[in-house]
Amino acid sequence: MPQHGYPIVNQLQINILTKRWNILQADTDKVSLLQSELKINPILCRILVQRGMHNFEQARNYFRPQLSHLHNPWEMKDMAKAVNRILKAFDTNEKLLVFGDYDVDGTTAVASMYSFLKKHHKEVDFYIPNRYKEGYGVSRAGIEFAKEHNYSLVIALDCGIKSVDLIDYAKTLGIDFIICDHHLPDEKIPDAIAILNPKQKDCDYPYKDLCGCGVGFKLMCALCEQMNISLEHAYEYLDLVATAIAADIVPMNGENRVLAFYGLIKANENPNLGIKALATLGGAKPPLHINNLVFMIAPRVNAAGRMDDASKAVRLFIAATEAEALFYAEQLHSDNTDRKEADTDITAEALTLISQNQHWMEMKSTVVYQPHWHKGVVGIVASRLIEHHYKPTVVLTESGEYVAGSARSVPGFNLYEAIHACREHLLAYGGHFAAAGLTLEKQNIEIFRSKFEEVVSASITAELLIPEIIIDAEISFKEITTSFYNILRQMEPFGPENMTPVFIARRVVDTGFSKIVKENHLRIVAQQEGSTFTGIGFNMAAKFDLIKDRRPFDIVFKIDENEWNGQKTLQLRIEDIKASESQPANLSL
Repeated sequence: MPQHGYPIVNQLQINILTKRWNILQADTDKVSLLQSELKINPILCRILVQRGMHNFEQARNYFRPQLSHLHNPWEMKDMAKAVNRILKAFDTNEKLLVFGDYDVDGTTAVASMYSFLKKHHKEVDFYIPNRYKEGYGVSRAGIEFAKEHNYSLVIALDCGIKSVDLIDYAKTLGIDFIICDHHLPDEKIPDAIAILNPKQKDCDYPYKDLCGCGVGFKLMCALCEQMNISLEHAYEYLDLVATAIAADIVPMNGENRVLAFYGLIKANENPNLGIKALATLGGAKPPLHINNLVFMIAPRVNAAGRMDDASKAVRLFIAATEAEALFYAEQLHSDNTDRKEADTDITAEALTLISQNQHWMEMKSTVVYQPHWHKGVVGIVASRLIEHHYKPTVVLTESGEYVAGSARSVPGFNLYEAIHACREHLLAYGGHFAAAGLTLEKQNIEIFRSKFEEVVSASITAELLIPEIIIDAEISFKEITTSFYNILRQMEPFGPENMTPVFIARRVVDTGFSKIVKENHLRIVAQQEGSTFTGIGFNMAAKFDLIKDRRPFDIVFKIDENEWNGQKTLQLRIEDIKASESQPANLSL
């Protein structure tokens, strides 16, 4: 049995499925022109062209981001209003409350803004809503807290753009709101003192894809300028901004790429004590990369809100000493252990439920429910189920007298529209293209399952029910060199719109040393035209039959570095394998 507890047959199902290989194309003339300017491997130029770099200057800005490339914060609509209202609060000694969401973006935004303001104004506190008692966004309970404690100005981060009625209510209590959000506004927006959100239709800010913490950072930069203090007072929080960018899955291009690049430098040279404590507990080896923020820091921060109280995450990030940071980091680490156990157990239960119902197996959607499942992990479980049964998925659990849950989509399918089409059977719902949340009466589970399946079946294409691997370029083993890899590394930080490059090599053969390791992983030693590489394919034991007996196969992979006994070697991180076609492939690029 694998360590995570899932039956091996389930773990292998997704890997046995045929996957679509989508090899990206690039304008050959643009590739040639860029290659003539950069004098690097044309494969790298092809990837750069695919990512919008067409000349030397664009490539230089990509490989060498500068803080001077950041946009003027005053270009954001309402920035002057926000800055003036905060400085007025400073002058009149008003009490300020920093309010934010319970996820990574929200807690890092609150921690950075709170810490920044606290250095210039004594009367500042923060508030994180309880995920289960108050739900997402600005809450009535939060407004009541502000009123009870005489906070006359609330700065809402990573939320608030949809809180029209609640901000109207706050106004009747004499509480002003400044909203720093990045979610798509509705037609009607709140009547706040200022709304900082680049996605507003009438906002001229050049970059639209900041996360909530990023919007808060721009406000801090504007405050620095207006207060005539160094921007270093804002740059101090770049590692928190980078953590938010990594966790919130926003595009890793433009301004986000600059912020993440310098945030990683800060995280490695002079990290926030909370990040340092989590990295220590997580056993991260320096230097920290964006993947460390995504897969080690972010889950522990999110676990606080999922399993208990997200205000612990803020206290971690505002800790004044290493001992205090470690105290809160250990609590988050424990929350994350509980989260992983719940996630593993519920996923196994859900897979068993599905496997026991043949009709569900044949459907084009998945809807599962158990009353005892932990509400904090149902979204994660929905994503896990898609790894096994590749279809739009809803995971429901009991929530008081109702049933609530989370939905996740497969790439390319608009989940929100599908949920919206089932609205007659729901009490509440919300979300976006790829993810959604919903609440319904217990007696409506079956009718919702039927309606959701009807909607999905009528609108999803067969192609979208097959996992897709996006491949950047074809490459030969002999082109995979240390210098090639070193340039790849300079393309970091990776993320949406700038993913780790994926390659395909054709007609490679096993050297006879490939084998299955730890029951369900595949370790290959493959050769192509005299060049040999070792690779690891996690949960790909079922692919072993494709490569044995020296039958040629095509391999999709990322290039990685392995360190053993002080020696570093390049290796392949395998994404998929298929038998080669009978005719030799054309390796020309």
